[in-house]
Amino acid sequence: MTYDVKDIKLAVGGKKRIEWAEKDMPVLGLIKKRFEREKTLRGIKISACLHVTAETANLIRTIKAGGADVLLCASNPLSTQDDVAASLAKDYGIKVYAIKGEDRKKYYSHLKTAVNFRPQVTMDDGADLLSLLHTTYKSQAKEILGSMEETTTGVIRLKSLEREKKLLVPIIAVNDAKTKNLFDNRYGTGQSTLDGIIRATGMLIAGKTVVTAGYGWCGRGFAMRARGMGAKVIITEVNKIKSLEAAMDGFEVMPMREAAKIGDLFCTLTGDIGVIRGEHFKLMKDGAFVCNSGHFDVEIDIPALKKMSKKINKNINENVDEYVVGKKRIYLLGEGRLINLAAAEGHPASVMDMSFSTQVLSTEFVVKNHQKLEKKVYNVPEEIENWIADLKLKSMGISIDKLTSEQEKYLRSWEIGT
Repeated sequence: MTYDVKDIKLAVGGKKRIEWAEKDMPVLGLIKKRFEREKTLRGIKISACLHVTAETANLIRTIKAGGADVLLCASNPLSTQDDVAASLAKDYGIKVYAIKGEDRKKYYSHLKTAVNFRPQVTMDDGADLLSLLHTTYKSQAKEILGSMEETTTGVIRLKSLEREKKLLVPIIAVNDAKTKNLFDNRYGTGQSTLDGIIRATGMLIAGKTVVTAGYGWCGRGFAMRARGMGAKVIITEVNKIKSLEAAMDGFEVMPMREAAKIGDLFCTLTGDIGVIRGEHFKLMKDGAFVCNSGHFDVEIDIPALKKMSKKINKNINENVDEYVVGKKRIYLLGEGRLINLAAAEGHPASVMDMSFSTQVLSTEFVVKNHQKLEKKVYNVPEEIENWIADLKLKSMGISIDKLTSEQEKYLRSWEIGT
C-alpha cells in the first residue's frame, strides 16, 4: 500500500479543495510550469513532513512536476485534511501517510515510513523528521543532501543541534525568509488563528480581553487582528525589545501572572514550553478560554490542568474541552494543538503561495548546490526571495518605482554628503 489515509472515497471533495487553493497560488503555479519543462528534480527522492492541507497539496504537486519521487506525511496529528490526503493518493499518485486525529503510535509509524523511504531531500515543519534522522536513523543522515525547515519551532531545534555541533545535514531555514515570516507568520497566523477560535467557540471577539503570549511575527499578527475585531489586547513577553515594540504599538504589556487574572481568551504563540502553567490556571476567571497557535502542544501545561481539575468534559463543543477547576470552568481549545489547523483550515492559499514558493525554490537550490553546503543552518538565498516578491507583486497587479542611475550611484558612493 502506497498510502494510509482515512477514506480514499473522500478524494472527490479533496480534489475540488486542491483546485480551489491552486487558483490563489499563482507564483507556485509559474514554478510548476517551469519544473514541468526542466524536470529540475528528476530522480530525487523527497520525504515531506508537513501539514496536509490543500495548499500543501499544491506544493507537493509542484515537487512531483519537477521529476521528484515524493512521499508526504503529517507534521501534526490534528492538521490533516482527510479529503485532501485522499485526493493526493488517488488523483495525483502521491504516497500519503496522514489521518486527522491519528494517535501518537500511528503518527510516529508514518514518520518512520517517511524515513524508510530513503529520501535524499527532506522537508520538515517542526523538525520531527530530522529528529528521527539524528536519533533512531542516524546512520541514514549521510544520504540526505539537505533539508528545508518551515516553522519557528523547527528552526529553534535545528539551530540548537548546530550550536552543539551535532547537526548531520545542511538545513535551509525557510521559516526565516522574509517571504515566509513577514507574511505567513504574521498575516496567515493572525487571520487563521482567529478563524479557528471563532469556529470552535462562536465567540464575539469585540469587547473581550485577549492575552497574546509572545510578540514574534505570529504574535504580532494575532494581536493586530484581535485588536482589529474590537478586543482589548494584552501582550506577555520575556524579550525586552519585543516588549518595548508591543508597548509602542499600543498594546498593554504585563507578566502572565497579572494577565491571567483578567483575560477572557488566552493564545500562546511562542514556540516554547510551559508558557501557561498551573499557577496561571489558578488565577483565571470562570469561563476563560485557552488555546495555542505554536507548533507543538507544549506551550500550555495540559498535564497540570488535568491534575488540578476535578472533572473534565470532553468535546462539549467541537474542539472544546471543559476543565472544572474548583468552582470555575476553563475551556481548552483544539487539545492545545495548533488551533488554526485543529479547528479551521490553516492559512489562506494566497499567503502560502509565497511560503511554498520559497520552499520549492530552496529545494531546487539544495539539489543544485548540495556539494558546496556544509552541515549548518542556512538562510534562503536573497535572489530567491526577491524573485518571489517580484512575481507576487505582479500577480497582485502592483508596480513599484525603480532607482534611477543617479540614485544607484549615490547609494554606492561615500563622497557625496551635505
